[in-house]
Amino acid sequence: MARSWFGAALSEAAREHHVINSLASGRRLALRIILLQLAVAVAVGLTFLMQGPREALAATAGAALVALGSALLAWRSFKGLGGGGTAMWHVLSGLILKWIVIFGGLIAILGQWKLPPLAAITGLVAAYAINLLAFRFKG
Repeated sequence: MARSWFGAALSEAAREHHVINSLASGRRLALRIILLQLAVAVAVGLTFLMQGPREALAATAGAALVALGSALLAWRSFKGLGGGGTAMWHVLSGLILKWIVIFGGLIAILGQWKLPPLAAITGLVAAYAINLLAFRFKG
């Protein structure tokens, strides 16, 4: 008796297709994170403007690198529907692309343009802090 009730409940649950987290909510969260990271880039740049324009540029560029990397990760991760392997490949390739952009950008900021490293790394860390805050507070 209990077995038939349990089987009926499972088959009904399988037909309802409830999704805990949709692609649309993931896209909205990614957009919110990217916009907040860009806002932090402006705020950190304005803060470092007191020390000089080169420091402000370095801080803004460091934070903007994180925002660009997050945008590329979101673009690859939410590219489309597919199986588990396809989704995992999209996320993995997005992460690789994100780190290439961040490390390449830091090399350009610090090596080629010779901008102040403290300001660039501060901008980078401040923009990364948004990831922690965005997942902590749901809105």
